[in-house]
Amino acid sequence: MTTVLLVDDEKLVLRSLEKTLLRAGFDVLTAGDCPGGWEIFQANSERVDLAILDLNMPGFKSLPKPEAGLDLLQRIMEARPELPAIILTAYDEVAKAREAVEGGARAYFVKGREQGLVELIREILAK
Repeated sequence: MTTVLLVDDEKLVLRSLEKTLLRAGFDVLTAGDCPGGWEIFQANSERVDLAILDLNMPGFKSLPKPEAGLDLLQRIMEARPELPAIILTAYDEVAKAREAVEGGARAYFVKGREQGLVELIREILAK
C-alpha cells in the first residue's frame, strides 16, 4: 500500500484531504505543523512513498511562518532526495510554484480540488 505523509495546519483541510486519500486507497500519516511532520517522517521515512506539505503553516519554532512548508521540504529532501513531494497552498502563485519545484517538489497544487490531487499523486507515482 502507498503511504502518504500529509502535513497541513488547517484541521478541516487536513481531515478532508485525509478522507479523500484514504478513500482512494492510500495509507495516510498526518501532522499539523513542521515539527510534527518532521517527527512523523523520521519515524516512518522508509515507508513514506510521497509527501504532501502545506506551504504556509507554523514553522519549526511552532510560530506561523510564510512558506514554512518549504523548510520542511528542504529537510525531507536532504534525508530522501528521491521522495516525491507536492506543495499545497490556498493561492495559485507561479513564483512560489517555481520555488517549490526548485526545492525538490514534483508539483505544486492549489487546495480545493481534492480529486485533482488524487490524480496528480497517481501520475507522479506512475513515473
